[in-house]
Amino acid sequence: MLHFRFSTVLKECFQATVKRPFPCRTQESWYPASRHRRCLGSVPSDVAAAAAVATPHRTAPCSAPRRSYCVKTEGAATVELDDHLKKDGAEGDKRRNPGILPSLEDLLFYTVAEGQEKIPAHKFLTALKATGLWTGDPRLKECMETLKQTLKKTPDGVTLDRHLFKKCVQSNIVLLTQAFRKKFVIPDFQSFTSHIDQLYEKAKNLSGGQVADYIPQLAKFSPDLWAVSLCTVDGQRHMVGDTKVPFCLQSCVKPLKYAVAVHDHGTEYVHSFIGKEPSGLRFNKLFLNEDDKPHNPMVNAGAIVCTSLIQQTASNAEKFDYVMTFLKKMAGNEYVGFSNATFQSERESGDRNFAIGYYLKEKKCFPEGTDMTSVLDLYFQLCAIEVTCESASVMAATLANGGICPITGERVLSPEAVRNTLSLMHSCGMYDFSGQFAFHVGLPSKSGVAGGILLVVPNVMGIMCWSPPLDKLGNSVRGIQFCTDLVELFNFHNYDNLRHFTKKHDPRREGGDQRHHFGPMDYESLQQELALKAPFWKKVSPTETDQDSSTTVVYRMDKVAE
Repeated sequence: MLHFRFSTVLKECFQATVKRPFPCRTQESWYPASRHRRCLGSVPSDVAAAAAVATPHRTAPCSAPRRSYCVKTEGAATVELDDHLKKDGAEGDKRRNPGILPSLEDLLFYTVAEGQEKIPAHKFLTALKATGLWTGDPRLKECMETLKQTLKKTPDGVTLDRHLFKKCVQSNIVLLTQAFRKKFVIPDFQSFTSHIDQLYEKAKNLSGGQVADYIPQLAKFSPDLWAVSLCTVDGQRHMVGDTKVPFCLQSCVKPLKYAVAVHDHGTEYVHSFIGKEPSGLRFNKLFLNEDDKPHNPMVNAGAIVCTSLIQQTASNAEKFDYVMTFLKKMAGNEYVGFSNATFQSERESGDRNFAIGYYLKEKKCFPEGTDMTSVLDLYFQLCAIEVTCESASVMAATLANGGICPITGERVLSPEAVRNTLSLMHSCGMYDFSGQFAFHVGLPSKSGVAGGILLVVPNVMGIMCWSPPLDKLGNSVRGIQFCTDLVELFNFHNYDNLRHFTKKHDPRREGGDQRHHFGPMDYESLQQELALKAPFWKKVSPTETDQDSSTTVVYRMDKVAE
């Protein structure tokens, strides 16, 4: 009897007609292409297999050329029957055509055009800058070159219609769409940078400190110079002040060459020569730890030993080129130069460092066979490497991004090297002020006597502050003030996000909402995400056959027609 009743239900299942469409999913959120939604029910294996074949991989609501429906039967069983698509007829075709998702290029055009048929090129570039992307970003090189060539061929040399716009942006459409949809780590970039400008102006009013004069070349810089530049892990850029003026890295190069040494040799080998502890002493003291090793790579003794570990069998010229290549990659091939005048000046006035070198040689702190005077020459050369605030901020962002340069996508340093470098910057990077800086600011950083402060906000951004006047501990007066104010305003301190902690502003969240940073997205995912929220696309539903029926969501143009 049970067998007879079950067979009857199955027979009714096969003979049932479609009463109304009942889509498998009507939720507004999109799902990755790998996820399948199927109706649940007790169906024969051959029917289930047929239904699985008939149901395509779905990347968005109504994006597939064929739709499957759930069929509600009298026996309360449900199955997917693709055959009912044939019964949709002309009415079904009319409903499906509006449901085809527009291309990302079209959606980007409608977003920027705001109802106009053409876009002035300057309007697009202005909107692009508001997202934080530079027109000189290496990732946008093809897009910018195509735009330049296309404008030369237009009648007015200024505006682009939809087809020309699509041609210009198609090579970088995923990056551009992420930018305009606020999918970067700092969604509201303009608001964030307005706060940065205010902090800059506040620190600019400070007048204390003295320009370093123990290296004659450094004493020539004006005490009024002041610059701040930042680069996020997504390549968003902002700069204010004298950001294009070159200056020497000095001690800011110490964490960078340590990172190169660990990248090449690994942690164990490097720290068989150098310790990991803060010294509690001045950065240029002739003093070693109880194992007769320099305390850490951020003091002069440790930095000199670290220099001896780089390309040990190569000549000084080859070693210098090797480090310069690393730094240029970290800076995304932006400006990294060399000041020979500073190098000569520093070597002529470097008696203390020569004394440290001989002390290290006496204690056998160098690898076997090391020429100490040659190491000191290279040490002075690396301190005299020039950067600008703009290029140095990209270096800091490479550290914030785990060793991958944000504007080129190239891996420069190993994750191990980055982790170790940030750890030592946090504990030892600010001379005798390291403990207080870790307490109040709580971020990895490194200062230099040229007035620079290299600041890293892990997984968010890198910042370079530069102003020559120094406090009594050798740190930039304006730079310290800026970093302190930055963390008082934003929750960048390493422990600001502890539960029940007083909330600060989080620029990683849009409008104070929970942060949604998807990271790299593919074309189809962005297409669906943008279609759901684009201002010129409106969700509409087919006519409902009854009050409680579910409906399939489709899209059509609300303000702009094809």
